[in-house]
Amino acid sequence: MISIEAIDHIGVRITDPARALAFYAVLGFAPIVEVDFDAVLILKNNAGVEINLVVNGVDLHGGQNILMDMPDKHPGITHVAFKVTNMQQTITQLGAHQIAITQGPVSFGDGHVSVFVRDPDRNTIELRARLTQASAAQIEGLTFYDPKG
Repeated sequence: MISIEAIDHIGVRITDPARALAFYAVLGFAPIVEVDFDAVLILKNNAGVEINLVVNGVDLHGGQNILMDMPDKHPGITHVAFKVTNMQQTITQLGAHQIAITQGPVSFGDGHVSVFVRDPDRNTIELRARLTQASAAQIEGLTFYDPKG
């Protein structure tokens, strides 16, 4: 068996590097390397989380994400979830940068609260924080998912 210790980085295919860099900068990521032998930009945040922007995407579906927006459900990784420190501050920063929340804030009953956003290429990103009674009272519009319907 292979012993995996942690996620090393996430590769995100994009179409427009300037748009993607501006978006991911709001999430705290900055470029550290532009690979000279491949179409890859390596970004990191202050916590050392790494994203590789793969700059060879082609929009064949009119801005729709094939995994999330198309009626047929294709296999693949649908989203990445990043842990954030403060959900209300996260929501405020998203609004200040005109980044739309596509779902949430929502709690799925596991002690966390999440919001979902899309990057400029419609890749889905979940921003997730630990939910406490104090934070729940501060998060406007928070809904709790009820699996029973």
